[in-house]
Amino acid sequence: MLDHAREALVLVSGKDRSAFEADRLLQLGVVRLLEIVGEAAARTPQAVREQHADIAWGQIIGLRNRLIHGYDTVDLAIVWTILADDLPRLRDRLEEILEPSSGL
Repeated sequence: MLDHAREALVLVSGKDRSAFEADRLLQLGVVRLLEIVGEAAARTPQAVREQHADIAWGQIIGLRNRLIHGYDTVDLAIVWTILADDLPRLRDRLEEILEPSSGL
């Protein structure tokens, strides 16, 4: 989850929403990375999810399902909001969990 969240954020780094909406390859890449984040969340053991209940596991998995099955109706405004607001917080939280000695 962490690696793919980081990669998605790197892809949109320095870009604004209009640049994102104008770049079809960027959209496709980011959507694919978000699908992988959601798939990884779905494969996370229930005990781990319960231990880190502050993470919105259901929403992350739900996003993956929406992207996979509703590909023809993906709302890029919502994807951008996730990239701008939610994904950085998820990345930071996963770093706290997985890399506690890094000081992040």
